[in-house]
Amino acid sequence: MKKIVAAAAIASLAGLTACSVATPAPDSTTSTAAPTASTTAPSTASPSRSSSPSAAPQAGGVKVACETFNSLYADYKAIQNDSNAYEDIYFAADDAQDTVTGNLVGLFASLKVLAIDHSSAVNKGGAPEQESKDAVRDAVFANAGECTAEGVTLRL
Repeated sequence: MKKIVAAAAIASLAGLTACSVATPAPDSTTSTAAPTASTTAPSTASPSRSSSPSAAPQAGGVKVACETFNSLYADYKAIQNDSNAYEDIYFAADDAQDTVTGNLVGLFASLKVLAIDHSSAVNKGGAPEQESKDAVRDAVFANAGECTAEGVTLRL
């Protein structure tokens, strides 16, 4: 089971790396272009958002998502070489990831990768890969502006 979760985490890291590189630069232009697109086709945008149960809280949920990330990351940092505790962080981040969209997905995806990587490393007596740590750092920087605008400072 751990090998399957680790493989999924590594695959997520590869996808996250591709997303995090492309996401930060066009973020400000995308947020400006998105309202224009939804204005021209409100009937198409509204049903797709209302059909998702996490879409309604998303508008006010950025602050909650950022606070949840901070809480999960603090829990992650408090763990002392317990692979099961790292896996618990993985599953909590997975649940949180299901409640967000856009760049915020990267926060939880990167934390999932780091947690499962650390879980595997503990069993081998090592530390997580630097790439896993870098992915979390990159996701934090990519989302810092959005979280700060909601009054939450992301912490590493």
